[in-house]
Amino acid sequence: METKWLEDFVSLAETRSFSRSAQLRHVTQPAFSRRIQALEAWAGIDLVDRSSYPTRLTPAGETFHAQALEILGSLASARNMMRSYQAAGLDMIEFAAPHTLAFTFFPHWLMDLRQRFGNIKSRLTGLNVHDAVLRLTEGGCDLLIAYHHPSQPLQLSTDRYEMLSLGSETLSAYAKPDADGQPLFRLPGHERVPCLSYASGAYMARLVELILKQAPVPAQLEPIYVTDMAEGLKSMALEGHGLAFLPASSVHKELELCRLVPAAPAGSFEVTMDVRIYRERPEFVRHPKPGVQALWDFLRRG
Repeated sequence: METKWLEDFVSLAETRSFSRSAQLRHVTQPAFSRRIQALEAWAGIDLVDRSSYPTRLTPAGETFHAQALEILGSLASARNMMRSYQAAGLDMIEFAAPHTLAFTFFPHWLMDLRQRFGNIKSRLTGLNVHDAVLRLTEGGCDLLIAYHHPSQPLQLSTDRYEMLSLGSETLSAYAKPDADGQPLFRLPGHERVPCLSYASGAYMARLVELILKQAPVPAQLEPIYVTDMAEGLKSMALEGHGLAFLPASSVHKELELCRLVPAAPAGSFEVTMDVRIYRERPEFVRHPKPGVQALWDFLRRG
């Protein structure tokens, strides 16, 4: 099916005349008629009632007319969008980040950045860690913000990608407090503690495994709930379902309001991660953006 067939059909619906539409479409009437027939063959049903004069659409044709108008409108919008994409996209910085950083770190970091660097146009895509890395390597974003820990390095070639450190983040255990402000659940614990867990294979799940492996005292944890996202674990912890290992930036407000409290002694059952920003080295970038380079230079200067 060709787009011009739809345009022919819409013209015929408006003029109700094969000859007039053929003239408007700058084709001969036989050629115009063949196009309408080709469209009907594609649709598998008669769209035009040729027994009447002036020409009118069949019931199926009336339905198809509305669809044709919508399709042509969508195509026109898509074309206009693509034509303006390059010009509009040059000043739009595309970020990708894991969900946790997208919810917690990114909003505060961007506000601070705007105060120091100036206004920037940005688009953020929140993904799991694996897909966020893929977004960068497949050219779907300009910059990737992600956690880094030596035990769980991202699989990015230093020959092709470079990084800067934006700070650090601590992953620790938290729980809802009781009436006295003490955690309802605590580590290491003498009985099995209900634990709100990350899905197996998730980046955070592997870091929690590291925390438990390095703990001086074995923790007696009973996984009772599993999800991929830290925000989901935090919501469950706030309701008192169990303890959860959460990034400090995700519980800042909850700690201030005493809605959550640390569930382990200070300095234990925790791990510190870097927060890093990555980009493809300029010599490999197919469509460089001046704004991305300016931002990178600013961040490099610290």
